[in-house]
Amino acid sequence: MGRGPSIEGRKNAEDAKRAKVFTKLIREITIATRGGVPDPNGNPRLRAAVDKALAANMTRDTIDRAIKRGSGAEGGADMHEIRYEGYGPAGTALIIDCVTDNQTRTVADVRAALTKLGGNLGTTNSVAFQFTRVGQVVVHTGGDADVEAKLEEAAIENNAEDIVIENGVGSVLLAADPIAVEAMRKALAAAGFDIDGSDVVMRPNGPLVTPAGEALEHFEKLLTRLNDLDDVDEVYHNAILPSQDAEDA
Repeated sequence: MGRGPSIEGRKNAEDAKRAKVFTKLIREITIATRGGVPDPNGNPRLRAAVDKALAANMTRDTIDRAIKRGSGAEGGADMHEIRYEGYGPAGTALIIDCVTDNQTRTVADVRAALTKLGGNLGTTNSVAFQFTRVGQVVVHTGGDADVEAKLEEAAIENNAEDIVIENGVGSVLLAADPIAVEAMRKALAAAGFDIDGSDVVMRPNGPLVTPAGEALEHFEKLLTRLNDLDDVDEVYHNAILPSQDAEDA
């Protein structure tokens, strides 16, 4: 009978996965710093990146070094943001945001992933019209109905466009204007709500697609493959996945 992976082997795999996550987070912090001021309190995108890094247990020292690198204090590679658009199985639409120092490598990797799993790379604006850029604040409610009711009232007062309750665990508030996301985060925090994070995301605004059978299998593999690429920062899509159906039930 075969033996499973050793404790050391599992630890090495976990360390490699953690290093990959940290690499992406450091790139995002660096880019966010270059696009604004090196202070999270005055740079909403940087605050979102720092929040993600802290949630992943990145140390403050590592975060500070990434901010210094982004501000030019410690040099660093010439990183660029680039967005790719494409289609996946069952006609799903994809927006793939990347941070890279080698665009030739990145586009080849993204194209290969799409092609292998039944998709194709599109041209600029080929699917972007199916998404809207919105500000998102995530608030933890612990499934408390009273907290959720108060949160809904506070969200309306702060011009939230939409409120989505996530399976009784937390609430996602989508600001009508991405510029308002930081003001909303501050207002809700000041009101005593437990903020899990804030960010600006691409939200699908057209009919959603529900892949099934082999198309679903290929689409989920495609998402995994894209997210495993070092240069890929975020992947947005317009598909409804089984996990989402379970959460909505």
